[in-house]
Amino acid sequence: MTEKGLLIVLSGPSGVGKGTVRQAIFSKGKREFIYSISATTRQSRPGEVDGVDYFFKTRESFEKMIEAEELLEYTQYVGNYYGTPIDYVKKTLESGKDVFLEIEVRGAMQVKERMPEGVFIFLTPPNMDELEARIINRGTDASPIIRQRMEKAIEEIDLMRYYDYAVENDTVENAVNKILAIIQSEHLKVSRLLESKISNEEE
Repeated sequence: MTEKGLLIVLSGPSGVGKGTVRQAIFSKGKREFIYSISATTRQSRPGEVDGVDYFFKTRESFEKMIEAEELLEYTQYVGNYYGTPIDYVKKTLESGKDVFLEIEVRGAMQVKERMPEGVFIFLTPPNMDELEARIINRGTDASPIIRQRMEKAIEEIDLMRYYDYAVENDTVENAVNKILAIIQSEHLKVSRLLESKISNEEE
């Protein structure tokens, strides 16, 4: 039996650059990560592909997934649902591959309750002015939505204390290098190695 994969949860406030950092981590190619695609009811943005960036769902179909308990976590954010299908995550971890979740903060808190063995990383902006500038420059949200996102960001940053690590996204390269170092360190933890050894002996 191979070593069980790590569940890596990357989250932080909207506009902090979670998607950009996650893509850069995957492009490094030093370690194989499986990206767990989230389901959402929000409209797709230009260039986003269903089944690649998100599984785009109607509100009705998403609520059926909730009722069937098919989600590891889900949350409503600025009027839309976001969630992570559970079976795929568990099967991938058992196969020895690391699963990477890029999710909103409230969703991460649900994952922590159900799978506390995960590695929880909070991506922070250099400051709130920089965060607002990034959201505005993204050009995808109207002014009222930007205000909502900034109010939400303040609440989310307060939840950073529940995470294992905090990484400032001053530059993408710096953030990526720090996150990869965290993941490498977690793989070398004695507690994980012993757990894997015990599992192998039980097999």
